[in-house]
Parts: sequence; C-alpha cells; structure tokens
Amino acid sequence: MDSTAAALEPASESEELKTLIQRHSATLSTQLQAHHLSTFPPNAEKGIRNFSPAETAKLIGITEGYLRQVAAEIPDASTVSGGGRRSYSVDAIHTIRKFLDSGARGSRRYLPWRAENEDLQVITVMNFKGGSGKTTTTAHLAQYLALKGYRVLAIDLDPQASLSALFGHQPEIDVGPNETLYGALRYDEERRPIAEIVRATYIPDLHLIPGNLELMEFEHDTPRALMNRAPGDAMFFARISQALAQVQKIYDVVVIDCPPQLGYLTLSALTAATSVLITVHPQMLDVMSMSQFLAMTGDLLDEISRAGASSQYKWMKYLITRFEPSDGPQNQMVAFLRSIFGEHVLNHPMLKSTAISDAGLTNQTIFEVERSQFTRTTYDRAIESVESVNAEIEALIKKAWGRPL
Repeated sequence: MDSTAAALEPASESEELKTLIQRHSATLSTQLQAHHLSTFPPNAEKGIRNFSPAETAKLIGITEGYLRQVAAEIPDASTVSGGGRRSYSVDAIHTIRKFLDSGARGSRRYLPWRAENEDLQVITVMNFKGGSGKTTTTAHLAQYLALKGYRVLAIDLDPQASLSALFGHQPEIDVGPNETLYGALRYDEERRPIAEIVRATYIPDLHLIPGNLELMEFEHDTPRALMNRAPGDAMFFARISQALAQVQKIYDVVVIDCPPQLGYLTLSALTAATSVLITVHPQMLDVMSMSQFLAMTGDLLDEISRAGASSQYKWMKYLITRFEPSDGPQNQMVAFLRSIFGEHVLNHPMLKSTAISDAGLTNQTIFEVERSQFTRTTYDRAIESVESVNAEIEALIKKAWGRPL
C-alpha cells in the first residue's frame, strides 16, 4: 500500500488522534516532496525572468534611450531573443546600476545604499490570522527593494516556511539543522554567527535566512532559559537585534516574515523592528481577529518593556490586502479602518489578483512569472498594484533616513 492510500485509510476506533495526525503528516510530507521534485528537479535552480527595456529603465530610473546607450558600452548587458526582442537579466541590471553609479555626479544615486549615518531599517510583516497575504507581501517587498538596488536580507521566521518555499528552499529538503535563524538565537553552545546561515538568492543583493519547524525550538527553549538565565545573557526579546547587529553594515533593509502567533519569536522581531507592517484582509471576521491581535500585542509589549525591552520604532502601517474594488462591503470596511487609523493605513491597497494567486501555485511572485502567462490587463493590474504598494513603503524607508522623496 502506498503512502497516499495509507492516508486515505479510515481511522480505526483504537487509533489515537496523535497517531492519525502523525500518519497524515508523514503522508503529506512525502507527497509534497514528490510534487516539489517534479516541479523543481534536483538539478534545477529557481530563477527570475528577464525584464523588458521598459521595465529595466523604470527599475533603474532612466529613460529607455539612455538605457540603450549605456548597455552598448557594457559587453553582454542585454539578451536578444529569436524575435529580436531585447531583455535584461537581474545580473545585467545590477551591472548597469554599478556602471551608472560609478560615474554619477552630485546627489544622483543608482545604488541607493544607506550612508553610515542612516540606520538599518528592519521591517516586520505580521498578522495573527492566516490568509491575509502576509508572506506574499513580504516576498514582493523584499524583491522589489532588491530590484530597486537596495541590499536586502529577508528572514523567514514562520515555522511553516512559506517564504522559504517561495524563494525555492523547500523546508523539509533544503533546510537542515541549525540553518534557520534559530541557529543564531539559541541559548546553548551550538549558537552560530548569523552570517553563516545567510543564503544568496537569484537576485543580486537579496539574501535569505530560511525557516522550518526548527524555529519552534526557540519557543520551547525560552521558558527554560528565563528560569536559568546566566548573568549577561541577552533576554529573548533582544536576541534578534543582537544577531542582526553582526551583519548590519552590509544591508540597507531587513524584511521579516513573522509567524502568525504572538510567541517569543514575534516579540523578539517586534523589539528589533524599526517599522511594522500589519496586513489585513478587509472582512469583518479578519478585522475582529486583528482587534484581538492588537490588544494582546499591546499587553505583551507592555510586559517586556518593563523587563527592559526597547525599540527604535519609526512607523507602523496597515496594508489592505486581497482588496476587490468592486466589493461594496470591502469598501465599507476599508473606509471604517481609515476612519479609525487615519494615515496609519497605507494609501494603496494590494489588489486581489488571479495573476498573483496563480503565480503562487508554482511558488513564484509576480516579478518572476512571465507576462505572457496572463492576459495583458490581468498582469498589468497586478504588477501596478504591487509596485504602488512597495513604492509607498520605499518612500517611508527614505523618510526614515531623512532623504528627499
């Protein structure tokens, strides 16, 4: 009997719940690994598509005419397809940025890296309720910033590791022991420097710390550590800040995908954050859930502040996700949220889009899928929504640095 058939077997009267759950877990894990191997063979590497001249010029911030002129001076800067269409890889875009930046004059910067007097920006993306688009938001934000030339570290702090999967790292196959952020947070002698667990991705200057179920160990270890705390040992809420301090000079922005519960990991991420982005689906049940989430978060932050926790908070924003402009009740809920939170709600919502959801079926983002897979209006509407949201967040980052917008 194969594993799928085993899972379909009805539970016997004597089978305990834990046994049934374990049996289903093992079967699902096996089938997911088989699906992953069929979708991404062992010799395959996840990548990102090439960008058209118009997209490339927009990302860099120059005209298409100037792009052609600059590309002509750089060997193999672009690729010409069989149809004669020119396109640019992410590596070529990065090379063009460096070339332009080396000859830039005045305040013009094509590599918008932060200066020494500009603090590392740490953005935690969070929500207590699943289905709010938290992980998709994190992935698109990290990729957008990297494509715009920033040095970005994406951290998957969710044991379910959906962000890792989006970046091509299957948690059960590709992420081993001590290869998550837990390795840099743990309380014993096996703790390791954060630089040892950072991974490169297929986008220049975008790095990843993947996640898997190992992250739950931090939730289990912390109560014991609190009872047996050694003098000088950092409290749980300071450990992410402590780890990020080791690599802060080489990044401009850190984007953290928080777990959907208020545990020690989430509280540590909140303490490390300079900015907080809360995703919310504009439905009554989701907003009611968020109300409870905010109440619990406020109480817990109050508790750890009395224990010495502090933050360098710059801004907190609510992002409306999976928004359908033609849905009357959703519009009413968005208006309700804006009446309560005012400017704390981002101006641009993330629209519900089949292009984004279909891309997710193959562990891709809207930046990775080919435009030809969708109708032009469907794709353009989705990419415009993603870029508008992330451009607004980029403006908040620049404002935190004191840069002109």
